Amino acid sequence: MTNRTSDFPTRSSSATARERNPSQAMTRLLAAAPPPLAPIGMACGTQLSHRFTRGTRYGYAPGMPGHLVGTYYGDARHCAWTVEGQRLVAPLRAHAITVVPERHDGDWEVEGPLDVSHVYLTNERLENCRTLVGGRGNVELVRRVGRDDAVTSHILAILSDPDVIGDPGARLLVERAVDLLCIQLLRNHSAADLPRTATPIRGGLARWQLRRVSDYMLAHIDRSIGLEELAAQVGLSRFHFCTAFRLSTGVTPHAWLTGQRMMLARRLLADPNVPISEIALSVGYATPSAFSATFRRNTGVTPRMFRRSL
Repeated sequence: MTNRTSDFPTRSSSATARERNPSQAMTRLLAAAPPPLAPIGMACGTQLSHRFTRGTRYGYAPGMPGHLVGTYYGDARHCAWTVEGQRLVAPLRAHAITVVPERHDGDWEVEGPLDVSHVYLTNERLENCRTLVGGRGNVELVRRVGRDDAVTSHILAILSDPDVIGDPGARLLVERAVDLLCIQLLRNHSAADLPRTATPIRGGLARWQLRRVSDYMLAHIDRSIGLEELAAQVGLSRFHFCTAFRLSTGVTPHAWLTGQRMMLARRLLADPNVPISEIALSVGYATPSAFSATFRRNTGVTPRMFRRSL
């Protein structure tokens, strides 16, 4: 093998590296340059990366204070990870994933260039999801390198989509996708004891519950809204809330909120004196570009084109 680099720390520096914050630990583990992280902030500390290209890497990497899950795009590349005397070898290719559990160090061989995207998942978020789905016991993720898992890979691709992670208005979608990622990991890549079937949801939200959630969304339509706060309005877990909301409305909370935002945006665009940048902020988008991209996906035209057609 050629083009070896030595930008990994030595074993003697592992204790220092473990004291770093997640972003610094990811930088040392994954590449010479920091991975491009999404601007969406999550209360649990979970971080998402944009899709990026990493080069060839050989050497030792210390453990991280959290779980790393990654997927790949493009041509297959060689990868090997030696950890606790075990050597895991597999090509990194499309629809495959790698799981690096918390505090797992080891020696890596990764051939590049390689198009990737990653999620840094805190143990807090994983434990929370385990509890919500009725699981028992400690969460211990299984080490994976280049493991075929099209479902998890697809979720990771969504969580690296610039139209999703670059849009604060998509927070509900991101939160739900992270929960689905956790469920996939718990069911297929961990030793957690989960129930074989989920607790059935027998009905949707009551009328008063749906009205309360709808009113809350409309009252806060100009800012990012999380699943946890919506579920809290009716005293449900975010898992049960999402299912109950969809049973009641036929759509996800994210889709419903986006529809309400677009409806309000169309009304505001009817006034030519209101700047589009102001409309974007009024309906919950931090930038005109994020607002324009969502508006076009939902209506087929840009806000400017829609305004001209009136």
